[in-house]
Amino acid sequence: MSSAPKPTPHSRSSYRAFRSIPTRWMDNDMYGHVNNVVYYSWFDTAVNALLIERGALDIHQGQTIGFVVETQCNYFAPIAFPQTVEAGVRVAQAGRSSVRYEIALFAEGADTAAAQGHFVHVYVDRATQRPVPLPEALQRVVDSLKA
Repeated sequence: MSSAPKPTPHSRSSYRAFRSIPTRWMDNDMYGHVNNVVYYSWFDTAVNALLIERGALDIHQGQTIGFVVETQCNYFAPIAFPQTVEAGVRVAQAGRSSVRYEIALFAEGADTAAAQGHFVHVYVDRATQRPVPLPEALQRVVDSLKA
């Protein structure tokens, strides 16, 4: 077991961009709240939708794609259908070919995260699947999301 300090939920003001995501009936588990695997789906949706909308990622024709190499989540309060989730996104670190995105999930209108975590993308050439430097458009978006 790790001796790291217990995580505490972040506030909304700690994040740079937001996306509303409606929960679905099927997101709930047998205990009446959202299943933990859905949280990771929301992380993926929040980051990739943001990158696509800002012209930094072309999932169909782009030469550079991102592979998730690390992920983590801490849970603080339950979320359940029919709530709407507001996903906050920021960049904690960016290297030559990798980015650590941090995501917090807020119940609609809440100031304190119900869950928060991160995932790390390593950007690779679609054909060779070898790491490549962040393309210019992606670098601009990453810079705009730095905490």
